[in-house]
Order: sequence, then C-alpha cells, then structure tokens
Amino acid sequence: MDVNDLLIETYGRLPDLVRSAVAGLTADELRWAPAVGANPVGWLVWHLTRIQDHHVADLLGEPQLWVTGDWAGRFGLPADPDDTGYDHTPEQVAGVRPESPQTLVGYHEAVWGRTRAFLAGLRPAELDRVVDPAWDPPVTLGVRLVSVADDGLQHAGQAGYLRGLLPRR
Repeated sequence: MDVNDLLIETYGRLPDLVRSAVAGLTADELRWAPAVGANPVGWLVWHLTRIQDHHVADLLGEPQLWVTGDWAGRFGLPADPDDTGYDHTPEQVAGVRPESPQTLVGYHEAVWGRTRAFLAGLRPAELDRVVDPAWDPPVTLGVRLVSVADDGLQHAGQAGYLRGLLPRR
C-alpha cells in the first residue's frame, strides 16, 4: 500500500461515520446536548468538516468550500473562513443550526471529494514540506494530514456515541 492509498483509506472512513451519526435525526436531535456546554451531534459533524475544509483548502492554496458554496447559509451562519468551531462558546455552538442531516452529509461529501482528489495526487516527498513554521518543531504536510484525520475520527466517534445518548423517541 502506498501513502496515497493509506491516507485515502484513513480519510475515507469519515463519510460513513458521518452518515451513520446523523441518519434520520431531526433538527432538534442534531442540536441536542446532554449537558450545558456539551457539543451536539450536528455541531461535532459540522466542526470536523469545517476543520478538514479549512486545512485542505489552505494546503491547496484555494478558497474553502464553506466560502465558495452555499453551505454557510444552510447552517444559519455567515461564510466566515476563520470560523471552524475552534474555541466556540456555548452560544456559538448553539448557533450552528444545520437544516437537516442531509446538509451535514452534503457538506462533508463535498469536502471529502476535494480531499480525496488532493490525497490521490500527493507525492511522498511532499509530506516533508513545512506548512506551518510557527510550531516547534515546524508542522509538515504529513503531520498536518494526520492531525486533521485524527481530529475528524475523534469527533465522528463522539458524534456516534452522543447519538446513542439521545433521549428515545
């Protein structure tokens, strides 16, 4: 298995996890949290997709799909490229209001399509390219890709777990 296939396999697990976390949920269920300050399923899936969109767009040197598409409005939010959910207050978390599970899945699938194309075209030597020199050690492309995948998989797992905590209909 080459590095492209390995990364595509890793990121390619997220769409099924996203779909299973949100399938059949109502708008209220997407926004339900088990406690004050906890993140709901809809926010978790939105956030993991925003992180992937934000970072992959940056790696490509292209605008985010969040900004160029109609996604922001479908979540009741402005198309702010810097808003990925990082350090959101409880009020900001509550402000993420996806129209439906299909909105979350559609945005994720659009981002995954671009990510998949990017990963398919990577050359192994590119993984050592420094993409963020502000850290010690500087962050390479390979480290950034692992970080985004790790964040996405953790949040998808949290969303799936939280789905199981939803009050029974």
